[in-house]
Order: sequence, then C-alpha cells, then structure tokens
Amino acid sequence: MKRSLIRMTAKLQLGITLLIASGCAQTQPFFLNESPDLNYYLNSATQIEYPDVDVESLPETTEALPPLAIGNHDYQFWDLTLEEATNIALQNAKFFVTTSGIAETRQNVADQFISGSSDQFGSVYDVAIQQSTTQSVPLTVDSNGNRTLPRGVLRANQVGGVEDALAEFDAQASGFISYSNTDRPRNSGNSAVSTSLFQSDDVTAQAAISKRFATGGVATLRHQLVYGYSNLPTAPLALNSASRVVPSDYTVTMEAQVQQPLMRNRGTLVNRIPVVLASLNEDVSIAEYEVQVRNLVRDVENAYWDLYVAYRNVATSVVGRNSAIATAQFAQLAMENGTGTLQELSQAKGQYFQFKAQLETALAGSNLPGPDRFGVYGSENRLRELMGQSATDGRLIRPIDEPTLARVEFDWNESVAQMLYLSPELRQTKTRIKQQELELISAKNQILPEVNLSLLYRWVGVGDTLGPPDGGTGEFPEPGSSALGSLTGGDFQEGAVRLEVTPPAFGARRELARIQNAKLRIVRERSKLQEDERLLVSKLSDAIRKAQSHYQLTQTNAQQWQAFETEVESRLAEFEAGTKDINVVLQSQQRKAQAEINYYRALAEYSKSLSYVDYLKGTLLANSGIVLREGPWNKKAYWDALERARERSAGKKLQYGVTRPGVVRQGPVRDADSASQIIGSGANTHGQILPPGEFEMNAADGQVFFGDANGEALPMDMGIVRDPIRIDDHQPLSEYGNSTHEMLQAPQPIDRLSPPVTVPTPAPSIESAQPLRSPAASSNDGASWGTARRVQPAAYTAPAATSAAEPAEYAPQPVRRKPISR
Repeated sequence: MKRSLIRMTAKLQLGITLLIASGCAQTQPFFLNESPDLNYYLNSATQIEYPDVDVESLPETTEALPPLAIGNHDYQFWDLTLEEATNIALQNAKFFVTTSGIAETRQNVADQFISGSSDQFGSVYDVAIQQSTTQSVPLTVDSNGNRTLPRGVLRANQVGGVEDALAEFDAQASGFISYSNTDRPRNSGNSAVSTSLFQSDDVTAQAAISKRFATGGVATLRHQLVYGYSNLPTAPLALNSASRVVPSDYTVTMEAQVQQPLMRNRGTLVNRIPVVLASLNEDVSIAEYEVQVRNLVRDVENAYWDLYVAYRNVATSVVGRNSAIATAQFAQLAMENGTGTLQELSQAKGQYFQFKAQLETALAGSNLPGPDRFGVYGSENRLRELMGQSATDGRLIRPIDEPTLARVEFDWNESVAQMLYLSPELRQTKTRIKQQELELISAKNQILPEVNLSLLYRWVGVGDTLGPPDGGTGEFPEPGSSALGSLTGGDFQEGAVRLEVTPPAFGARRELARIQNAKLRIVRERSKLQEDERLLVSKLSDAIRKAQSHYQLTQTNAQQWQAFETEVESRLAEFEAGTKDINVVLQSQQRKAQAEINYYRALAEYSKSLSYVDYLKGTLLANSGIVLREGPWNKKAYWDALERARERSAGKKLQYGVTRPGVVRQGPVRDADSASQIIGSGANTHGQILPPGEFEMNAADGQVFFGDANGEALPMDMGIVRDPIRIDDHQPLSEYGNSTHEMLQAPQPIDRLSPPVTVPTPAPSIESAQPLRSPAASSNDGASWGTARRVQPAAYTAPAATSAAEPAEYAPQPVRRKPISR
C-alpha cells in the first residue's frame, strides 16, 4: 500500500513539473514527415478561384474576326432573305436570346443573357427538363413491406413530370434480414423446462413486393422466415409435454394483403390527379416553348427590317452628301466668279459635313444624339446575335427582301376569335385553371372520413428443419419435420380483417379552409383569364390601328418626298439664276433627305406592324411556315402503346366499376381557320350597335370638316389611300454594289450644277395603283412621278469615311486644336 502511494505521488510530481515547464500557451503537434511548403493547405477560404470546367467554345466565338467599323470595310455582302434568316436562327437556337411576353418591341437581351442564369431564358431543353423533373420524396414502405397509404392531403401540387407522378404506382420490392442473440442469467433455477443461464439465437428474414393501384388501394405479397434456437431443456413429447421437443424451429409464412380506402382517397379520379397535373405542367412548358420560338421569329423579323432601314439610311445619306458636294462646288465657282460670298460657301461646306457625319453614323452607328444609334454594322450585329452567327466572319448581311406595299385589311371578329383561341399565353392561363379545378376536387375529397379496409390471408409452415424432412415424416414438433413441407401442405392458413376509421377533426376547420382556398384560386385564375383576354383585345386593336396608320404614313411620306424633291429642283434652279440664296437650297435638301428616310422607316414599320398583328393573333408561326411537332419516340414506346391499346380494347367495360378523370383537354390545337367556329364570331357588346354611316367622320369624298375659330369649316384630306404605292426608281439593295466603296459612291467633280445631276435618288410614285414589282422583274418602263428628274448612278469614287482623296476645292480642312494657356 505504501509503495503504490509513493509511486502515485512521484507521477503526480512529474506531471506538475512538466506542466509548469511548458506553460499554458498552445503548442503545435510534431509530425515526423512534415512538408515545409504545406502544399495541401488552402491559404484562404474565400479566395477567387477558377472553376475546373472544360467546355469547348463554339467556332463562332473563337474564330470571330475584328469588328467592322469606320476604316475597316473588309467584307463581302451576304444577300439574305427573311426566310433564310429565320431558318438559320431556328437551326442554331439552343437558347432563345429573347424574353417572354408580348411586347411590340424588345431591347437587345444579350447583356441580360450573359449576366443571367439558364433558368431565366428559354431553351430547347426546357420541355425535356420538365418531363424529367422528379420529387425528392422516395417511395416509402412500412416494416411489413406495405406501400404506405396516402395520409392526409394528396400531392395535388405536383411539380414533377408525368414519369415522376406515375412512379407512385410502381411496384416496390423490399426485404431485410436481422440476427440477434440473448445471453443472460434468469431469475429461475434449472428444471425440466427452464435454465438459470438463458442463451438463444434469433434470425428473421423478410422479402415483400408491394404495389399501389390507381383506385387508391395497396396490394402486397410478403414472404417471411423466422428461426429460433435456445438452450432450454428438451424432452420427448411423451415424457414431458411442457418441455421443448427440439432445440430450434423454423417458421415460414406467405402472406397476401390488400388495403383499400373506402372514402377518402378512393377512386381513380382522385388518385390520378397528380398524373394529370404533371401532364398539364408539361403543357405549360410546351406553351412557354412556343412563346420563346414565336418571340425569336418576331425578333429576327424586326432586326431584319431594322437592318433594311439602316441600309436605306446609308443610301439616303449618300444622296444628301452628294447633293451637298454639288452645292458646295457650285458655291465655290460662284465665289470665284464674284457672284457668291464666303458665307454661302461656308454654309455649304457645313451642310456637307453634316451629311458626312450622318453617313458615318448611318454606317457604323454612334452613341451621340442622331437618327441611328446602331447603323448598318450595329443592326447587322444584332441580327447575327439572334441568328446564332459569329459577330464578324468576313461577310456583311444585306437584306434583299423588300417590305410589302400591299394594303392588308384584317377582319376584326375573325382576328379576335383567332387570338382568343391560338394565343399561347391564354392557353397557359386556361391550363392553370384546369389545374386549380383538379386541386379543388382533391381538397373536397379530403373532407371525407378516412376509412381503410385491410384484408390479409396467410399460409404458415413450421418445422424442425427448413428444407426437406430430416429423418422423419411427422408433423411439427416432431424432430426432423420440414417448415417448407408444412407450408406447401396448406394445413395451416390464417386470415385477418381490419377496418380503420379516422374522421376529420371536429369542425373540419382545416379541410374547409382548404376547399375555400381552392375555390378562391379558381376565381382568381378565371378573373386573370378575363383580364388577359380584355387586354389582348386592346393590344390587337392598337396593333391593327397602327398597321393602318403605318400604311397611310407610307403614302403620306411618299407624297412628302415627292414634294420636297420638286422643291429641291426648283430651289437649285433659282439658286443658279441668282434669285435665291444658298440657305434656302440647303434647307430644302435637308427636308428632302429626311422625307426619304421617313418613307423607308414607315415602309419597314408597316411590315413590322403586319407581323405584330399575326404575332398577337397566334398565326405568326403558321404564316411563317413553322410547325412545332414532337420528335420521334423509341420504337419500344410505340410497341408498348399498341399493346396497351389492344389490352384495353379486349377488356370489358364496367359502367359503374371505376371512376376516371374528367376531360382536361379538347385535343390538338386546331388551325386559325377553325378558331372563329370554336370561339364564336367575336365579342358581343350590350347596347345599340350603330351602322358605320351614322358615326363616320369621313364624308363621301374623303374630306373631314373641322370648325375654326370663326365657325367656318376647314376641309382636311383625311381619306385613306387604298391603292398600293409604286416605286419607279426604287433601287434594290442588292444593286448597291459589292463593296463599301460602291455603296458609298460620290460624284466626280463638275464645273457647275446643271441638270441632269449625277446623284442617285430613288423616288416613289403615287400615281400608279400597281403593286410593287420584284427586283427581278423591275424595269424602267414605269410611269415617271411628277416633275422629279430621273438620275443616273454616279461613277465610283472613294467613300467619305475612308482616307481617299476628295475634291480639294470644296472639301474643308480639319481644324487643329490649340493648347489652352495656363
């Protein structure tokens, strides 16, 4: 005892000594093979690091050429039709670089696309992703291998696809094997039937397969094996009936169990609601996919006509610049002859620089205030973004389709009916209404009491051995009896019936609130549909009105262009004669150039307006020759579908056997011609409908009379020009040369300004009612328009935007900057 105390005291003293020597400071442990560079340690947790992702870039990205700009015109024209541009865009579209909605115009979404995520924009993968979306909750079974019955509310708010919803009805196999032993003393003495030290081994194995039916029931087939061994004394049955006959025994059971709800969650109508909801979710995804394709086609067409206007703006700027050059040249000659002034020459030079800046902006764009921010190069780049093309590939897209000049009139009632039936936005809202109706059915079902009936039938076999009899043929508990033999003999069979009743809580407050909530959601969705239809009709009304207005503006701007062209000729003749100053000539040239570009803008906007009407009506894709169809399935899918159809046709229909879900679809979407028969002949309004003649402002001769301050009538021509206009000297874009130098041509220096001026001036004609001829069929045999002169294209000269030499006698020199004194 003393030695152990001394030994413990020595150890305690040694520990205290070591603690005092090391102090209370924390110390790092020592590692034998420690590396000094700590190469497995991260220096910081939030360091900016590059992700380990290897995605091959597109050739359109890595092989892009330097951008086209002022001073870089290295390209070849790529003559492209609108149909070809749309076809290329749809073929290259993996993601739709556009936005949802029915906006008439959309901003470029490239910056939003780059900074956004893939879920924010539509893609060709969205429908497949929706179909393959699954729930995070797995199929569950209880300890007996039974698929658990749905308790409480069904999954009416199905967010996964159809395959996920159908997985609820898949058969589920399960099984387990467990082993346990017991080794403990007991509060009893040794006897013929007991022992004080009890030891036993127990093994349980189970295998089951359980399936849930569309009626709500669950069927389970279960096999169970139980083995037990203990050290309890054994004795022959004849000596001691209370003792164990054999030290171990096997119990084998085969069970068939069916559980069926009788009230809540009973019937195919309720249990298939998640499947129908999943299919409706796919319908919503398909409608959204149609919206994205439609918007892409619409954006491509808008970008195409914007590029067309940009080209026309360049042509107009070339005409204005050439006219300014000729005017400045004449002012130079007049000053040299003593009939002009330096002020007139300077003003003419300023006009020249103004048109030159306008030409440079029309070609390359600018953020400075001006008529065109993007220019030809910028508008072409925007079209390339939508088409999925490289930013620059040595080609410059040139539209060769001309905007339509034909007058299009829409039948209002038919247009409204087509829009109400074909609009994908309305179809999405109607699909959500059907989903809310199904969820109301599910909510009403949950107020019923939960009454479940369970039927179980069991075959039992018990024996000393599991397999064949071992040395005996008797029944258990005789030694050597077989459990499987007893099972197959069918001598022992059991059954059970269980009825569970669980009514709702008193008052059913939660269930009633759920029903009320579902009803309110239906009312909200229906009100949303009504407002959507009302606002869409308003949008359609505005679109048709703008289409008519833009058509009228093309006529008016053509007349304005003609008037200003005549004015320019007259002002030039008066300036040559010395009766007018140059300021009047320059102003008339500006007005003429602005009228020309206004005409082409109105012409392009008219084509865009017609497209927007089809866009709202839901006929844009059909009129563009685009059809959305499902791709081919695997051959096994068609084989299974045929087998299922044959199976159903061979079955016997039970009139009141099962309940099936009601109609949720009316079949495939029909064409636009059938829409008026489905929706009706249009919206009816309450009240008296006046004939057009009783409230029309236009008189028979197209005059509208407004009263002036003195009460006198002021006639104003507000009649609609119903005949299409015709362009006689309208030069297609494909004839503007094959290079920038030919497109930006300027006249050769001349001695004086005298007719005919070598300035290309395409001019419209409103005297003819013939439709616009195609470029291939165009000729010079058309009627001339008014007093406008027919001009010839000028010879080639260097563009104003390059460093090519310009006539020194009228081209102003740049002004050098002077330093500011300190």
